[in-house]
Amino acid sequence: MRSDARNRFISSQTGFIISVILLCGLGLLTLYVSSATSALRLFDDETYYLKRQLVIGLLGALVAVLISSVNLETFRPLFFPLVLIVMLLCILTTIPGIGIEKNGARRWLGFGPLVFQPAELAKLMTVCYLAHILDKKYDRIQENMFALFPAITVLGLFVFIIYLQDDFSSTVFIFILGIVMLFFAGIKLRLFFTLFIFAVPVAFLFIFVEPYRVYRIISYLKPKLDPYGINYQTIVAQNAIHSSGLWGKGIGGILRKDSIIPEVQSDFIFAGWVEQWGFFGVIVYFLLLSYMLICGMRIAMESENRFKGLIVIGSVSAIFFQSVLNCGVVSGVFPSTGIPLPFFSSGGTSLAITLAFCGIVINISKSNLRVRLDYE
Repeated sequence: MRSDARNRFISSQTGFIISVILLCGLGLLTLYVSSATSALRLFDDETYYLKRQLVIGLLGALVAVLISSVNLETFRPLFFPLVLIVMLLCILTTIPGIGIEKNGARRWLGFGPLVFQPAELAKLMTVCYLAHILDKKYDRIQENMFALFPAITVLGLFVFIIYLQDDFSSTVFIFILGIVMLFFAGIKLRLFFTLFIFAVPVAFLFIFVEPYRVYRIISYLKPKLDPYGINYQTIVAQNAIHSSGLWGKGIGGILRKDSIIPEVQSDFIFAGWVEQWGFFGVIVYFLLLSYMLICGMRIAMESENRFKGLIVIGSVSAIFFQSVLNCGVVSGVFPSTGIPLPFFSSGGTSLAITLAFCGIVINISKSNLRVRLDYE
């Protein structure tokens, strides 16, 4: 019996780790191939983006190993103070002279050579705090909706503060992530109906107070309206995807030429992946991503308590839904948003937080195995 339990738990953990390693490796390969020529032209070093991503990935892997080795239960009292610290960091980005402005938006903070995006930390703390509070108040929230006040307040504040950074995509994503965790916590459907009634007019207000967001929606509905302006990046990405065929152009086919996709190394790198591997690559990518999700959900279901199950669900959901959202934007299914592709897009904070989520999942998997073997 102990052998069966060990094999079952190790299978989920091993499958998750293997899928993460493969996604990281494929992400580095895709980043190098897609950006080598532009990096050589801009920085006189075709491995510029690769080396930067590799350094950040190694640091992120170290963070993941550290997270996978601690007792998360002992950190639960620190979650709320950490939430307040991350909120403060997010607010600081909006202050001129403190926040770093790029492309008209203030979403970054810098300390010497370190530049990071606090909104990515907000995703991590949303998962951690909601898992903690929804477990702590589980018995009460089933009968009294007011017991959800701390969870809804923290979620709402993160949504509002990130919105102030002019980061609408992260605003929507954090809200969706919170709704997913509320759903898996077993919240009654009437609450979701109440949230929906409240969220829809707020979402419309958030969109229509900024003319460029209205224009982005109109451009999404009419892609040919501005083919050389706001729709240019999406159109060229879709053309690259359509021209890739069944098997793609291969690594050698695009390594020595500039990609037609502007800034392909960032939010539109999925188009670079498809350009290399074609429709076959799309199938492989989503099979691998789905396998990671399945392994993560199995780990969540095997967890010894609700807190651990919820924090795993939030972690794998954050990676999965962000990946799907990015791929949907690149392929034209969703309106254009500035959200990176986990494991693939060039960007330090996003990769580090993605690996931190992976460390949480591995931590709970190891804990599950110890508890089950001790029990049996």
